[in-house]
Amino acid sequence: MRRTAGAIALGAALTLSSVVGTGAGGVASAAPAQPRSLYPASALVLSYGEGEDAASAPVRRAVTLSCHPTPAGTHPTPRRACAELRAVDGTFRALTARTEHGRVCTKEWRPVTVTAEGVWEGRRVWYEHTFPNPCLKNSLRSQLFGF
Repeated sequence: MRRTAGAIALGAALTLSSVVGTGAGGVASAAPAQPRSLYPASALVLSYGEGEDAASAPVRRAVTLSCHPTPAGTHPTPRRACAELRAVDGTFRALTARTEHGRVCTKEWRPVTVTAEGVWEGRRVWYEHTFPNPCLKNSLRSQLFGF
């Protein structure tokens, strides 16, 4: 009886290991990762912090933004933010240069730093921009950093 139970257990172990992909003592090999989407990757983390640069500014707020296949994430207006990025071909500097005309801000030095990090249409990106104060950051015509 013991020999029969042992033979059944060995047979079950060999069968299970062949289903999983390992032989009796072999190692399973993983197939190379294949993209699961027709669209290039676009996933960003956008942040806002009070300070002169990203390294020293504590992050006060951060949101996620994904633009493919449909705009999504924790950004308050993902559809508009993605449309703005597409319009400038992912050039963040073009969006932080556009401010409202006629907006009056004080000249106080209370720096605010925004960052964008992640992947935009398949390429890694890192962007950092420091505004002299929150008023100037809020004068952007772009919604990308409007959170």
